[in-house]
Amino acid sequence: MKIKEIIVVEGKDDTTAIKNALDADTIETNGSAISEETIEKIKLAQKTRGVIVFTDPDFPGQKIRNTIKEKVPGCKHAFLDKKDAIHKRGKGVGVEHASPEMIRKALQDAHIMHEETIEAITQDDLITAGLIGGAGARERREKLGKILKIGFTNGKQLHKSLMMFQISKEEFAAAIQAIRQEEENA
Repeated sequence: MKIKEIIVVEGKDDTTAIKNALDADTIETNGSAISEETIEKIKLAQKTRGVIVFTDPDFPGQKIRNTIKEKVPGCKHAFLDKKDAIHKRGKGVGVEHASPEMIRKALQDAHIMHEETIEAITQDDLITAGLIGGAGARERREKLGKILKIGFTNGKQLHKSLMMFQISKEEFAAAIQAIRQEEENA
């Protein structure tokens, strides 16, 4: 499998894992304090081939993602679930620990993050769906992130994430329905 876009990762181990999974070029940020030189490389890559941001499912990875989203709009974003990115012995979380299959799947499911909104999902929708506050809210948000392929977010960031990815009310409702069905069958 060949990826046209250039994939932005955090470090050398991530590049190695991606190259073991598929044929792709990468740009490494070498940490969460991204240099201006690296931002310029990402801008050029976005203009010429497109970019997929693929960072670790942790706080530093989210910080990198937010910096790139702010400075290089229009990039695609790929996400791994934390459970798919944990070291075999539980020592760390990162793209480098994911299986080639999970890396390929995450990259195939990449989204473009947008700020503009479509028919807005409201805070009341999130509360009614049991995604904010109350028992099981965190687990439901994890399931929602998986179904919609937008990654996990905390209660405060969920609404913003849904809007950035332009998740429609219909997509949201279908995902909530799937979560409720799973809960009923459990």
